[in-house]
Amino acid sequence: MSTDYTERYIFEAEWYDKIACILKKFYLYYYPVDNTVELFDLKTRKTFLRRTKCDGIKAEDFYIGAIITIYSRNIKIIDFADKNTKSKLQTITQKTFAIIKPDVMDKMGEILKRIIAHNFHVANIKMVKLTKEQATEFCKGKESTQLPFIINFLTSEPVLALELLGDDAVAQWLKLIGPEDSSEARKTAPSSLRACYGKDNIQNAIHGSENSDAAENELSFFFPDQKSKKKGPDNTATLKNCTCCIIKPHAIQQKLIGHIIEDIQKAGYTISAIQQFHVDSVNAEEFLEVYKGVLTDYGAMVGELQSGPCIAMEITHKDENCDIHTDFRKLCGPMDPDIARQIRPNTLRAKYGNTKVQNAVHCSDLPEDGPLEVEYFFKILDEM
Repeated sequence: MSTDYTERYIFEAEWYDKIACILKKFYLYYYPVDNTVELFDLKTRKTFLRRTKCDGIKAEDFYIGAIITIYSRNIKIIDFADKNTKSKLQTITQKTFAIIKPDVMDKMGEILKRIIAHNFHVANIKMVKLTKEQATEFCKGKESTQLPFIINFLTSEPVLALELLGDDAVAQWLKLIGPEDSSEARKTAPSSLRACYGKDNIQNAIHGSENSDAAENELSFFFPDQKSKKKGPDNTATLKNCTCCIIKPHAIQQKLIGHIIEDIQKAGYTISAIQQFHVDSVNAEEFLEVYKGVLTDYGAMVGELQSGPCIAMEITHKDENCDIHTDFRKLCGPMDPDIARQIRPNTLRAKYGNTKVQNAVHCSDLPEDGPLEVEYFFKILDEM
């Protein structure tokens, strides 16, 4: 986006007021020059929020389907509101759909690092286990003599569904992943993802939408709009011998998703479920209620959790005798990153945290909290 002082972008947006049970519609104004926003209520025809600066919001956050957190309210952008905004932004920012397939799920952190390094923004993420019916529906219209083998492969183990955002995203993503046959990719595009991680033309590591229409259809299949009556594939949370880890909004904004996930996987842990959530103030307060009156930073912790999208993960270990809660807390490190850097420099908070509030990750404090926190995100919030 340009930073012309006179420039502004206007979007149609909506926010569901859970207290009043009303869907409110707005014009959302964004001013790139000073990173300010303004909300105009379309029903009352009055200004809902005067032009104000919102920390943590960046120009690239504004696109159709995006959820912008403004003072604890998750505002969803549903369309461009004027021709100027549409003409300038529609061709710049594009969405596409991707799948990290079963054969490389153990390398998803490493792959996510490469995706983000190539200027893609991960707008949504969810681990799912496809049924045969879902995989068949997803592959509908695709022409291949090996379709039965592809369906069997896609349903063999969980996959990671991704909504990616970027400039000319569909074409650039296809370029990054390379030819469908991994053997061919190694010959013609040796640095592509399929060349580096794929085995053949079925176990080829990555899926990418063929065109913008396919991307739209595939995104709606895996990430259906809340207003639609469709339900995407279920998450993969097991609630068994697990603990909870949440990548905080600031770490997502700092493009640390891949780094954190890679460190967790390299430490020997299994991420058995992962999903992005937008947590509102009520849910943030409820989830962190155990810290109320205990930690002076409770209010700031609530503010951080609701400041943007977070990524919740169910963490397990292949060794059933592993004390998953205690061991994983050691990997996360002390709550204060400054202390962590002194005494546990290789922990997640030491490497990726900024402050006691923006300390990269949340992890369950008590053994019994792990399954409960996983359940809160993957069973309660996911079904709201």
